[in-house]
Amino acid sequence: MGGLRTQFCFPFIFRHVVLPKDIAKRVPKTHLMSETEWRNLGVQQSQGWVHYMIHQPEPHILLFRRPLPQSQ
Repeated sequence: MGGLRTQFCFPFIFRHVVLPKDIAKRVPKTHLMSETEWRNLGVQQSQGWVHYMIHQPEPHILLFRRPLPQSQ
């Protein structure tokens, strides 16, 4: 897979996944992907990540987020 970048901003962790151009062509333009859809593209990451936004200028970058774990 392409690049990966993770950021933290309470209450979420954000992750940007850069797809290779040949895979990016298969990303739907009409809706946010379910976990099954992005896994079928070959994206591998732990469970709990949600595809939360489409950034139109760069549709080859998938934007994910998940809640920060509660500190104990």
